[in-house]
Amino acid sequence: MTKIVFYKTNDVFYGFEEQGHTGYGESGDDVLCAALSSMTMLILNAIEVAYASDVEYTIDEKTTDIKVIAKGALSKFEKDDKKRYAVSGLIMAYYYQLNDLVEEYYDYLSVDVEERPID
Repeated sequence: MTKIVFYKTNDVFYGFEEQGHTGYGESGDDVLCAALSSMTMLILNAIEVAYASDVEYTIDEKTTDIKVIAKGALSKFEKDDKKRYAVSGLIMAYYYQLNDLVEEYYDYLSVDVEERPID
């Protein structure tokens, strides 16, 4: 099962952590895992390239654990309102998209949210 925990502070999404393989299919043929990987990379590339916002991330190829922190979603780190809303909105959209997937793939995917202040 893949477990994804989203981070937010003051109702603003700013990051997430993914852990584990979905187990939906064989390694290399797991369409659910491929979908998650594609969506995650879309979020990373959009934040980093399209919005030119710093995003800290780690990807462990062996465990497939991923951690993403986009400080640009928070007013403490980004003064441009539009950029903040765009970055946070992407992460929030990912959260809602994954919740839709959980309805069908609840044995393979779990999604949660943590209120987590950031320094």
